[in-house]
Amino acid sequence: MRTIKGPAVFLAQFAADEAPFNNLKGLAGWAADKGFKGVQIPTWDTRVIDLELAAESQDYVDEFKGTLAEHGLEVTDLASHLQGQLVALHPSFNLPADSFAPKKVHRNAKARQEWAVNQLLCAAKASRRFGVDRHTTFSGTLLWPYFYPYPQWPDGLISDGFDELARRWRPILDAFDREGVDVCYEIHPTEDLHDGLTFEMFLERVDNHPRCNIMYDPSHLVLQSIDYLTYIDHYHERIKTFHVKDAEFRPTGKTGAYGGYQPWISRAGRFRSPGDGQVDFGAIFSKLSGYDFDGWAVLEWECCLKNSEDGAAEGARFISDHIIRVSERAFDDFVKSGADRAVNNEILGIEG
Repeated sequence: MRTIKGPAVFLAQFAADEAPFNNLKGLAGWAADKGFKGVQIPTWDTRVIDLELAAESQDYVDEFKGTLAEHGLEVTDLASHLQGQLVALHPSFNLPADSFAPKKVHRNAKARQEWAVNQLLCAAKASRRFGVDRHTTFSGTLLWPYFYPYPQWPDGLISDGFDELARRWRPILDAFDREGVDVCYEIHPTEDLHDGLTFEMFLERVDNHPRCNIMYDPSHLVLQSIDYLTYIDHYHERIKTFHVKDAEFRPTGKTGAYGGYQPWISRAGRFRSPGDGQVDFGAIFSKLSGYDFDGWAVLEWECCLKNSEDGAAEGARFISDHIIRVSERAFDDFVKSGADRAVNNEILGIEG
């Protein structure tokens, strides 16, 4: 077994236009002061990283890593949620999701998708330059408007949608494979890969691609009433990245899983700072450690109530307190009798 690495923090929720959050050096100093040891990089945020330059220039990457190292930090992985979303986007999301891409491709679905695919190809090369072997992203959504089977689905709609999703992602997975990097899809509502079965449907269509893996975030499973612990039992071999994000699901007589079009504070399912929700992180860290998870525990801070500064500081401590430093020997080795086939035979009553 290996000890989970951490604590780390996803910088996406903290990058901003004001100092110290408007550049890598400022964010690095802030993260170190909070007690983090690693950072997950949002590759769409140019205040943090120039992804295309990182794909082409080792000097740029080395300087980037040096800035982090000055604060005792390292890169956990690169993340491309927004670009991944645009690899496969249902037309109903065209205008809301335009903001994920540069203005030059707004209102041009074909150009926007081509831009997104190129971003993923850059992320594969950049990941290799950073020396990380996994990458986190979204699958995109061709079918989400049809997640509930009414009006009744036309025959073949779901199958055709997953066939197309696999067709778009297969060359990207192959590109990551050439760079020696796993693609970890965050299992998330509004993504076509939003639970275990949808991941399996996709995995089958990409021929069980070895680079097709999972970013495990229990908060999104809680809000779907999925058993997030048994999920680990099913998919631990594919879980390569891990977000520490809490949630609570408290349905009422008026609303439940679909939320009633309410703001986060009023929804039955809502995100909370680690330790403030319903997720049993003690059990999660135990299971992941038992299954030899070798990645980072990364705080993704999203909370409808708590201040972000408090959430970050508390999150770093929360992760540190939950990381299990795995044992190098069995606790009962002091009574171990050693290996002796003759003694074993004698104990079992086996002659000669």
